[in-house]
Amino acid sequence: MRVAAVDCGTNSIRLLIADADETTLTDVVREMVVVRLGQGVDATGQFAPEAIERTRDALAGYVQQMRAHGVERVRMVATSATRDASNRDDFFSMTADLLGQVVPGAVAEVISGEEEAALSFRGAVGDLDPADGPFVVTDLGGGSTEIVTDAAAYSANIGCVRLTEHCLHSDPPTADEIAAAESFIDERLEPAFAAVDVSAVRTWVGVAGTLTTIAALDLGLPEYDSVAIHLSRHGLDDVERVCDRLVAATRAERLALGPMHPGRADVIGGGSLVTNALAREFASRAHLTEMVVSEHDILDGIALGLVAAPDGP
Repeated sequence: MRVAAVDCGTNSIRLLIADADETTLTDVVREMVVVRLGQGVDATGQFAPEAIERTRDALAGYVQQMRAHGVERVRMVATSATRDASNRDDFFSMTADLLGQVVPGAVAEVISGEEEAALSFRGAVGDLDPADGPFVVTDLGGGSTEIVTDAAAYSANIGCVRLTEHCLHSDPPTADEIAAAESFIDERLEPAFAAVDVSAVRTWVGVAGTLTTIAALDLGLPEYDSVAIHLSRHGLDDVERVCDRLVAATRAERLALGPMHPGRADVIGGGSLVTNALAREFASRAHLTEMVVSEHDILDGIALGLVAAPDGP
């Protein structure tokens, strides 16, 4: 069955078109566009009209591809920013108009942080050896960070866009801004680790753009290469070194890095601070020494779920 999964987050909107059975996906199209849907949501509680328009343009392109590739089922999920926006009905109206061109009645859904975590876990561990488990998966997004094991999950309201807008206003950020950001992160990760016991975890799996970009930089790649990044392993000391470099850099210096997406350069410093905090927690609580990075994530979890779904959109 040919299916399409769309993940609309705070920073980017992503598409996976795949041929799927209940356990296997074969990619047809996998794309990402930075639309910054969550622009200013943390401060205003609303989507900016220009952010909705950027998202409309990207989704319209995805819909064209779905129709061209003969997609039979589609599911679009929206996550942190959409959970927080008071004018989300404007967003839903736009997505219904477009997705209905592929499958009549198809609409975007706002999913809970817990479902987001479960879908990310399913997608992230599919290519890993079960003998390397138990796993903990972290999905570090623009507005939230999900921490999930096979037994528990927690969605913390901390992500690269939210943290940057809240704390990191200078270029590069000042020492006081970094200290404030680290305190902000610790406040939000404390209940996450109280809810998710990681003491028995043997492998940390990181997904989403901040962590895959950090992996690319640690590998010394001249440009972003998803094949080289997928399932690569990174010592936590090396992760910290890359993150510290990104936090200290200006936006222009980050943009000059070959694997850096232009839409990520202004917020990856915030994502790096979250990454360092996660690394410290996993080192102290589970004695982990490395991070495995997966290119497969919530999109793959959504797509696999469509195969088992009942007939309908």
